[in-house]
Parts: sequence; C-alpha cells; structure tokens
Amino acid sequence: MLISVIMAVYNNSKIDVIKPAIDSILRQTYTDFEFIICDDGSTDNTFDVIYDITKSDKRVRLIRSNVNIKAGGARNNCLKEAKGSYIAIMDSDDISHFQRLEKQVSYLERFREYDFVGTRAQFFSDNIDNITGEYWYCKEPKSKDFLMTLPFVHGSLMFRAEVLHKVSGYSESRKNERAEDYELLMRLYANGFKGYNINDILYFIRLDDETYKRRKYKYRFKECAVKYKGFTEMGLMPMALPYVVKPLFVGLIPRNLLNILKKEYYKGSK
Repeated sequence: MLISVIMAVYNNSKIDVIKPAIDSILRQTYTDFEFIICDDGSTDNTFDVIYDITKSDKRVRLIRSNVNIKAGGARNNCLKEAKGSYIAIMDSDDISHFQRLEKQVSYLERFREYDFVGTRAQFFSDNIDNITGEYWYCKEPKSKDFLMTLPFVHGSLMFRAEVLHKVSGYSESRKNERAEDYELLMRLYANGFKGYNINDILYFIRLDDETYKRRKYKYRFKECAVKYKGFTEMGLMPMALPYVVKPLFVGLIPRNLLNILKKEYYKGSK
C-alpha cells in the first residue's frame, strides 16, 4: 500500500458536502491507496451517511471515536491504522482534483529532499464551478513565510509517513484546538523538515457561511499561543511578535472587509 489518505469528520452529514469530498478521492487517477475515515464522535447520522457512500469500495476503512476528541486526535487515530508509505490529508468539506495523488506521489518519489508536498488551491462556495478566490501560493516556504499566514494548504498535503511518526503526529492538546495544522507544520520546520508546493491547482477549499460560523473568536487566543510557541522554536522571535497577536485584530474585522484585504494580500504575494 503506497498511499494512505486520512480524513477526520465530525457532524458532517450533509450529502451535498461530504459526498463530493469523498468521491474526489475515490475517483483519483492514482488508485494504489487506502482511504481511512474517522468519524470523531458525531452526534448526528454522519457515520451512517459515510457508510452508505463508501460501503461498495474496499479501499475505504471507516473507523469511529466513541467521543469527540477533536481533529488532531481523529487524524492520529487514522495514522495508527495507516499502512502507506505516504500520508495524504483530506478535509471532509473540500474537494481534491482527480490527479492530485498521482502528481504528489510522483513529486515525492523524484525529490527526496522534501518531506512533504502541498499544492495550489482555490476557494469555492457551493461547488467548484463557483470559484471565489485563490489561496496564497508560496512555492518553497521558509520559516519566515509562516509569519503572515500558513504557507501550505493543510488539506492538500502529502507527507512521507516516517516524517509524521518522527514528530509523533498531531498535537491532541486542547490548547492547540483549531490550530493543529499550524502547530504541526511549525513543529516540522523546527525539527529540520521542509515542504514544497506544486504549482498546480489540485485542491479546492470550501468557504461558505458554515465555515465562518466555526471560526469562533475564542480560538484566536489559542492560535496566538500556538504561534508564540512555534515562532520561538523556529527562531523567529522577537521580530515575530506582531504576527503572534495578529489573529486577535483580524477577528475584529468585518468579513466582507477581511475578504477584500485577503484578496489584495494574495494578489501582491504571488
């Protein structure tokens, strides 16, 4: 088994959201993979919905947490089950391009100096025919590129499995809740690992009203703490201090204005 795709899911039973995400993996041109999905203690019928979608595909393994242990713990449960040499992340409300796995595994096979690889990504609202923007693209991120925003789209990443095991996977601390991806990637860089982003749009990020509802202001305090620790371990302090507190100010900006500012930032950073 060459690739293990892992997905954490919690209370995502909307068929028009979860099915396109799962189908985008099952319809990949690269077929030598297993797909491990962890239902993280959902309180609705998410498990049954996913079972109905995937029951006819033997590449899928659906596991379940008895209680909600958050994304980091759910992904670690998937990692414990994974048999692949490579670990690909997939978020339960996003969509992968049908050639994503093929292009990523080819890149990592060719370039051994990189420990993980991401891709360019676009935002969409209801379906990928309705593109609303593009995530900032940074080809070969350095430590300083973590200051303004995460220079990788976490859901688009494929890791060498041994690299994730060397850093003990995702943090399960509640202190890092909603910032597990930032924490993991900064910890990887602090330990000497590095990644690359393929210059192809191979991932699509859902950005709708439900996305914004999940971004409660209290999580921004946790993000500040995660960044302070991560920037310190990466040797970026004290010059990184303004970026540590940035989430608190960003959280006060109205959504429409924030979207305009993001578009301007991404436009100027290409």
